[in-house]
Order: sequence, then structure tokens, then C-alpha cells
Amino acid sequence: MFRAALGSNVNSQREWNYWKAPQSKSKSPGKGWEVVGSRYEIGKLQTLRPVQWSQLKLESIVREPYRSKASYRRSEREISEWRRSKEITTKGHDIPDPIFSFEESGFPAEIIDELRYAGFTTPTPIQAQGWPIALSGRDMVGIAKTGSGKTLSYLIPALIHIDQQPRLRRGDGPIALILAPTRELAQQIKQVADDFGRALKYKNTCLFGGGKKRKQQDDLEYGVEIVIATPGRLIDFLSSNQTNLRRCSYLVLDEADRMLDMGFEPQIRTIIEQIRPDRQTLMWSATWPDIVARLVKDYLKDYAQINVGSLKLAANHNILQIIDVCQEYEKESKLSILLREIMAEKECKTIIFIETKKRVDDITRKVKRDGWPARCIHGDKSQNERDSTLNSFRSGRTPILIATDVAARGLDVDDVKFVINFDFPTTSEDYIHRIGRTGRCNNTGTAYTFFTPNNASKARDLIDVLKEAKQVINPKLVELANMKIKARGNCRAKDKMGFHPSEYELSLVIDRSRQSTHDFALSTGTTIALTFQIKIPLTGTQS
Repeated sequence: MFRAALGSNVNSQREWNYWKAPQSKSKSPGKGWEVVGSRYEIGKLQTLRPVQWSQLKLESIVREPYRSKASYRRSEREISEWRRSKEITTKGHDIPDPIFSFEESGFPAEIIDELRYAGFTTPTPIQAQGWPIALSGRDMVGIAKTGSGKTLSYLIPALIHIDQQPRLRRGDGPIALILAPTRELAQQIKQVADDFGRALKYKNTCLFGGGKKRKQQDDLEYGVEIVIATPGRLIDFLSSNQTNLRRCSYLVLDEADRMLDMGFEPQIRTIIEQIRPDRQTLMWSATWPDIVARLVKDYLKDYAQINVGSLKLAANHNILQIIDVCQEYEKESKLSILLREIMAEKECKTIIFIETKKRVDDITRKVKRDGWPARCIHGDKSQNERDSTLNSFRSGRTPILIATDVAARGLDVDDVKFVINFDFPTTSEDYIHRIGRTGRCNNTGTAYTFFTPNNASKARDLIDVLKEAKQVINPKLVELANMKIKARGNCRAKDKMGFHPSEYELSLVIDRSRQSTHDFALSTGTTIALTFQIKIPLTGTQS
């Protein structure tokens, strides 16, 4: 089947074997080594042949069943009322009861101390219900908005799972693997893993494009219990035999919908095939599109599902959304006025989203000329520049961060008070993810958006988002939406005159994990939507 799928490229296929090491310190294939798989390279496409698990002697997975403390057991009615009040729904059989305090979790004292030290007093709803499911050893799906506390929902159970397993030996890969769509999110997960892993003395490394590959390689060679990775960089390490996933028994896919939307489905499937089939898999997503449901069906077994809020992506109700309908040429002056007001506030940490890298640089220079401390990130910035900028923003030394959508998802800063959409994004989903950088962890926030007539085609979707979040709707926005509907009506009228307009949409997704080497190339991770119309005379006559 594999050869047939290659078509005419089969003759140019090259194959590398990878090996199972004997019980010795030999570092190269030789006596006692056993072929257990191969890597193929066809052009620029790399894929890994699934491991023949029946040929391997695997370390047994220890699963101590989760038991809630008897003194904290509650009635079914009390549990149902709590779930209803927190907008939590569950799917699956034998769902464990939620926990209402850290003491109910049964976590080691070191973990509870770290939670207290970090300023947490009680579990968030997703943690209260998610921890018991994850600790039970079952596969699970979690659907929750950003800022809900989902990172700790899977990370602490990962540490508990690791603590139950035999210790790593030389040459072993990680016990827990966390896949993330972007390097920014991967680094933020690593920071949490550093803080809580330290409590139980477990190490981690973060694999992503643009980072120091030698440092990542050294970490893997030394041995780490947790690997946090973007799909592309992990496949690079797997294909070069610098790590393996034979010890991996706890797999997390964070922001699964985003990874699939970015075109990572082939890489995700390739990676999962490298992980033992009796693993525990946890998949986290903000939405529940068909492509996520298919992945769940293919790889999760007897899973429990937890939803916080609606399955439909919606804006955080803690965010005040203000839409300023204006002309394109007015946006810079309006931004200056707005920043004067924001910078007068005691809490003024602000993210400004702009569509293009060039304009990000231009606006950053202008904001600095106006006297405000600002820094920017986009796809052309080096990893050191990104890290320095984000650290400065998190610490508050630089309260204004100007960014392209590279920071729209996964940027984990709890005290962002304002988001400004200088340019409106391509879709309402991206809008929701952008403004979700504020209002995190039950805090309040404000999102300002400049909306021009050029964005009129998105007015109706934006109105729907505002209505769902019970926001005041700018009458000018309604006018733009109505104008768009009228324009469509005129277009239909032209159909009767012998023309048939057909609209097409093309989408191009560039692998974010790969670094561009050409100045003319689009920035990595960019999605482009091209819309055009073709008018075809129905009468068959030439005009």
C-alpha cells in the first residue's frame, strides 16, 4: 500500500533503517542491533514507518486507579447542580466526580505547595473535572476556551503518571509527550512544566524550530521525562534517531484544532504511530470541528469528554468589546488617542494586533516616537528577540506588545488588560482568539477593534459574536452589514441579465515549524484566503 501511494516517485524513494539497541553502550548499529522501523524521504517529505510493536519488549505501564477521598464524596444532585452552574457537560460512562479543592485531589504535598505558591486557591472548573478523569488513566477530550487553566489540567496528571513509572534508563525517550501548534505555546507550557516538575524533580525539554537545536539534542541525550514539541521539529529528531517514543505512555495534543487548521494532521498521525498503542491520550481543543472529531475517533479509546461552555467557539463574556467603525486612514491617529487613555490607567498591559510584518515595524516605531514603551514580535524576529520581547512584556517593563497573529494563540500572560485589533483579522474565529489574550482566569479585559468598510464582508459574523457575548453593537457596524447584504442582492439581480457570478476561495497554509530561507517567501504559519469572481455569460454570446 505504501509503494502504491508513492506513485511515480517510488523509484526515487530512499530508506534509512532505525534500530533497537542491544543491552550495551554501543552507539552505532552493529552486532545485537535489530531493525524495528525505517525512515523514508521523498523529495522534501519525510515520513516514519510505524513501529512493529509486537517485536519490541516494552516497559510495563503502571496505572494506579484514581480514587476520590471518601470524606469528600457528594450526592449526584449536588454534582449535577455544580456542573450546571459551571457550564460543564460530560460525555462517556463512569465519569469521576469533580473535586472542589486541591486537598481533594490526592496530589503530593509538593504539588499542592507549588499551586499555593503560584497564587492558586481553588481549581478552575476545567481542572476540577479534568483532573479526576486524567488521573483515572482514561483517554479524554477537553473542550475549553483559552485562559481556562487547561495546561495544569493535563500537566499535573502527567507528573503523577511519570511518578508511577519505572525510572528512565540511558537511551530512553520521554514518558510524557505534549504537542503544541506554535513555539510560543510550547515555550509557555515548558515554563509551567519547569515550575511544577521541579517539585517532583522531573526534567523536560522543548523542541521547536528556531531554537538551539544542539541544546535540545543534549537534553534528549541526557534524558528527560517530558518533551514539549511542535510537530515538525519532533519529526526532525525522530527521523535522525536522536530520540524515540518507545517509553512514551502519556500523550497530550494541546490546541488540537489549531494544529489541524495549520495543516499538521499528517505530522500528528505520523507521530502517534510512533507511540505505543496502550498509551493514555489527552486531546485539548477550543472547538469541536469535524477534523478534530475524526482524529479522536481514530486514536482515542473509551474516552471521556468534558466541555466547558458551548462547543461553538465564543468570545469570553468577561471581555468588553468596543468596535470603532472608521476609515483606513484614521486608524493611526485613533490609536494614538487610545494609547494616551490606556497608558493613564494603573493596569495598562496591552497587545496590538496588526496584519503584516512591515506595518508592525512601522507602528512600533510610531508608538515609540509618541513616547510609549513598546516592542514587537513577528515571523522575521529571531528566537532570542522573541524571548527577550515576551519576557519584557510579561514582567511589565514593556507594557505594549505589537504583534502579528504569531502571538494570537497560546500567548499565556494573565494580566493583559487591553487588546487592540488595529487590523481586523481574516475570520471571526481569529478575532475571538485575539481578544482572548485578555480576560483570562476570570479577570476582566477590554478589546478595541478598528473596523473599516474594507472589512464589511465580516460585519455579519462579528455582529453574531457580539450578540452571543451580550455586547453593545455599534449602529455603524449594522449599516455595513446591511450594505453587504444589499450588494449581494444587486449581484443576484445581475444573474437575471445573463451573468452568473461564481465565487471561489483558495487557502494556503505554510508549515509553521519550517523556517523560511527566502526573502520573498511568505512568513511561516501564514494562511492566505484569496477570493475572486468570474462572470460567465449564460446566453453563450460575446459582449
